Amino acid sequence: MADIIWGDRKRIIFGLPFTFTKYSLSADRLFISTGFLNVKEDEVRLYRIMDISLERKFWQRLFGLGTIRCCSADKTLKDFEIQNIKDSKSVKEMLSEMVEAERDRKKVTNREFMEHHGEDSDDYDHEFDNDTDHY
Repeated sequence: MADIIWGDRKRIIFGLPFTFTKYSLSADRLFISTGFLNVKEDEVRLYRIMDISLERKFWQRLFGLGTIRCCSADKTLKDFEIQNIKDSKSVKEMLSEMVEAERDRKKVTNREFMEHHGEDSDDYDHEFDNDTDHY
């Protein structure tokens, strides 16, 4: 497995990590492992994450937790949440910076992912393929 930069567990009330959902972050991937007897492991390449937001409900703020919502172009994981983690604001900022760095490194733009989220993706892509500067 890649060198892990950050890791945490989904937490429950009072901020206690008594769940079977684990999150970890390497330089180019985010891993989500869920389950106890039946374990499911997902991963998403950072360059596939298109948007990140942070939600901190009142009870989460009381216990120093937050939930990071990620909009992704990954076909299996799709949009997902990193739920009830400690120090969520700094984790969100770190993740955001790492996503941008990985996208720059891979030379990936949002335009390449538009077909995954648009309903009329075929028409939309053809409009961009024209040699004109307008849509």
